[in-house]
Amino acid sequence: MTELFSLKGKRALITGGTHGLGMAMAKALGLAGASLVINGHSQERLDNALNEYMKNGLRAAGCLFDVTKEENVSSAIDKLETEGPIDILVNNAAIIKRIPAADMSASDFREVVDVNLVAPFIVAQKVARHMIKRKAGKIINICSMMSELGRNTVSAYASAKGGLKMLTRNLATEWARHNIQVNGIGPGYFATEQTAPIRTAGHPMNEFIISRTPAGRWGNPEDLSGAVIFLASKASDFVNGQVVYVDGGILATIGRPSNEV
Repeated sequence: MTELFSLKGKRALITGGTHGLGMAMAKALGLAGASLVINGHSQERLDNALNEYMKNGLRAAGCLFDVTKEENVSSAIDKLETEGPIDILVNNAAIIKRIPAADMSASDFREVVDVNLVAPFIVAQKVARHMIKRKAGKIINICSMMSELGRNTVSAYASAKGGLKMLTRNLATEWARHNIQVNGIGPGYFATEQTAPIRTAGHPMNEFIISRTPAGRWGNPEDLSGAVIFLASKASDFVNGQVVYVDGGILATIGRPSNEV
């Protein structure tokens, strides 16, 4: 049974894997046996991340490229493939701009869509061309609860993540015959460096998240480990075009159940 989830001998590329949830998922893949290729757009941040991976005893190399630049992505992927196959791709790089829709410029909207939707298409396409030749591959797009829900100030982000959900289904449809599985993970609200300022006791957003989540807590980055290993391993060979929401139950309910009910 452990062989079903083993990633020994596999090589995984994680975009935006220098910090946060991307790093947590990359660590999980590494602990399951995969060698890691970590993408970032800052050399300093990439170097710091590689030190962190190596401190954890993981095999990791860095690859600096802008996921939105098609030519850069193409040359980087071709170079990586000369060093060994990319068996697993995790499309994780993302940005968010919290601006009310009435005030958001078209250029800001386009930038968010470019990073969160167009870039995953570019990277997946370049990687898949090699996977198609080998008749094997795993692509995991990091979606969001905003692939399903709307919320104030995130119109561009939600639009992009909703599009990423549909891109996941369409790529799965096209590439399944090549034995490539394309799936997604939709994280809920997680305890990260970015959310630290609003996770203090008494903060309205902290109280809202805890009260809205049936599990009654924020997610820990390690809570994504099982989903990413599953979707990257043999265990998911007949799973395609799905989004696994790791959200503590938020999308399953209209509100956290009361103890009295």
